Amino acid sequence: MRDDPRLPSTPGFWRSPLRGPWFTSVLGLVLLVGITVLFVTGLLSYAAYNPDLSPVNDKTPDKGLLGFYLFSWPTDPHWLYRLNQGVHVTLGVTLIPVLLAKLWSVVPRLFTLPPARSLAHAAERISLLLLVGGGLFEFVTGVLNVQLDYVFPGSFYPLHFYGAWVFFAAFVAHALLKLPTALRALRHLRTEPDSDLVSPRPAAPTVSRRGALWFVGGGSLLLLVTTVGQNLGGPLRRTALLAPHGRDPGSGPNGFQINKTAAYAGIDAAETSAQAWRLVVTGRTGTVRLSRADLLRLPLHSAALPIACVEGWSTSDQWWRGVRLRDLAALVGYDRDDPPDVFVESLQRHGAFRRAALRANQVADPRSLLALYVNGEELSPDHGHPARVIVPAAPGVLNTKWVARLTFGDL
Repeated sequence: MRDDPRLPSTPGFWRSPLRGPWFTSVLGLVLLVGITVLFVTGLLSYAAYNPDLSPVNDKTPDKGLLGFYLFSWPTDPHWLYRLNQGVHVTLGVTLIPVLLAKLWSVVPRLFTLPPARSLAHAAERISLLLLVGGGLFEFVTGVLNVQLDYVFPGSFYPLHFYGAWVFFAAFVAHALLKLPTALRALRHLRTEPDSDLVSPRPAAPTVSRRGALWFVGGGSLLLLVTTVGQNLGGPLRRTALLAPHGRDPGSGPNGFQINKTAAYAGIDAAETSAQAWRLVVTGRTGTVRLSRADLLRLPLHSAALPIACVEGWSTSDQWWRGVRLRDLAALVGYDRDDPPDVFVESLQRHGAFRRAALRANQVADPRSLLALYVNGEELSPDHGHPARVIVPAAPGVLNTKWVARLTFGDL
């Protein structure tokens, strides 16, 4: 049956003249660089959530040794998370044609018989299964998260985090095994060495291998230009046709991107009114309750900061005005030059990150505000009226909206 040309396990079944070590090696080397950058930026994105600070920030509590690298996320430069997550998401989308072309180029090997010729060959096949399955899983869940289509079971955070470690471990093993072969194949620019990827009876070519690479590169370029605008300001945002946050909602001072609306978060206008809403601040010396009018009587400061979300979209710098977090810490007994961590709670009643923790270095930064205004106007309900947190370089979900309580102290 292995000689039956109708079966995919037969070498003659795969007749494309494009397949060969050189074509596969070029794609593989592009993925070697690209996936390494994806993995590193993904780990940095996870660190930005400060998962070791508080259980509410940690969506992977059983990570164990996988969190060995975590560190206190800085506040400088203020665009750090915006850049990191923009690279992570945009590069991931851009690499999709390269990944699909690479899988197409090696598909005959997936049907090779016998499945395992030795223990070493069996180990290689298992690693290949983890590589292909893990790669597809990571790219599919990543794209679905960018599009806000949560059709997969469970939370995106642990699925993507643990999947990334499985995929990258298989990727490293595969790279170590195949890199010498790939480099040798690239040196054979005119002739193909013997390989199971080369068809024994190739069909007539309709495009050269270089032409096929240009086609793959063109697909990646198209995805790049229709995605990257979500992380840039100005007219380029309109080019982000594949991004759910590619255009500004409305106009005016509050006319910039949002993720969750007040209606989605279950915010009742009655509880955010001037008569009803009070900010509860708790710390070393007790608790104070502040109305919006009380906050306006405190010293107000301004900062130009973006909002950047895990889905890859971000705003340009917006002008925020409000009370510094470190000044609020001083109201409950802490030195404003050496404030502690803070636990932030929102009026939002459901959904992830309605509560979040910020590190002391984030509280101490003079640009970290409990914002009351943006771009010279009161916050709109969708942007967190009556008050929201804004912190430099923090993921968007840590910039809590509709703040109800701040609890200062070591977490």
